[in-house]
Amino acid sequence: MSQKQTYPVQLVQPDGRRVFDREHGALVADIDAERLRQLYRDMVITRRIDVEATALQRQGQLGLWPPLLGQEAAQVGSAHALHPDDYVFCSYRETAVAYCRGVPPEQLTALWRGVSHHCWDPDAVKMTNANIVVGSQGLHATGYAFAAHLDGADIATIAYFGDGATSQGDLAEALGFAAAWSAPVVFFCQNNQWAISEPVAVQSHTPLVRRADGYGIAGVQVDGNDVLAVLAVTRQAVERARTGGGPTFIEAMTYRMGPHTTADDPSRYRTAADTEYWAQRDPIERVRLLLDREGDLSPEFTQQVTDEADEVARRLRTATIEMPDPDPLRIFDNVYATEHPLMTEERQQLSAYLAEGAQS
Repeated sequence: MSQKQTYPVQLVQPDGRRVFDREHGALVADIDAERLRQLYRDMVITRRIDVEATALQRQGQLGLWPPLLGQEAAQVGSAHALHPDDYVFCSYRETAVAYCRGVPPEQLTALWRGVSHHCWDPDAVKMTNANIVVGSQGLHATGYAFAAHLDGADIATIAYFGDGATSQGDLAEALGFAAAWSAPVVFFCQNNQWAISEPVAVQSHTPLVRRADGYGIAGVQVDGNDVLAVLAVTRQAVERARTGGGPTFIEAMTYRMGPHTTADDPSRYRTAADTEYWAQRDPIERVRLLLDREGDLSPEFTQQVTDEADEVARRLRTATIEMPDPDPLRIFDNVYATEHPLMTEERQQLSAYLAEGAQS
């Protein structure tokens, strides 16, 4: 017997018209015009950050940059669903999440410029720095969530990853452990259709959200370019986690409009027609059309957001270019929680080498 066809949760269509969905609509009933404008503002600003950082890399000011162009709704919508004490475990593309969690623009590029092992203080914003080992953040999020549960903390964690990470064993282990112990973790998959050059159809012949069925946990597929729908399903998942309902797997259907990183050339493996299809479903334009349709968009507000985004981009550029080179001995900082004999010896050796070089 064939299963009933399911569709991604959607509350706003690409042309800005609302979709009637009693269950999920109720989850965002508090989002009035002002809060919708805030979601729009955050998406516009984070896209401006992304465009500026990409330009900085092309100009030789950054070694690498992982663009998020086209995924603003998935990141901003989910970030706005989190509580201040929830903890975020990201991959390397969640710039918009970092911005929404309060990371200053000046701190977003240190790692990518090569002057630091990190960009921001994780404890200050309850969000880890970029994780390059694909899929391992699922284990980190699950372990932290389970430990918090044992400590009696009513929080949730969220692990962000792409469709490619679902092929990693680390994520399978995280899902298995989280399911077995009802860990309060949200697995947030940004299915942007490409794991570098491999389309998602190569990785899975069924929707990725069905992985949840195999682990016996809740799963939901959402239109990842619809910020309200993403906000709704993530709120639901976070509430489930915080109240003892266990983990949730969210598959946000979106599209990576740019390259995997600035070291990639997407024109070698996908067509312009593919990109154009998704360009017509742009997440920012969707909210702009919704605001305009409902009489909540003015030229003054639009200009204000543009000016604010340009100012944030200016701060990002200035801070990046003016970042000082680090002290070489900083390479030993934050490796171990306490002093380690081998690290002490290596620090002394490098210090002596640098002193010898300075004298010659």
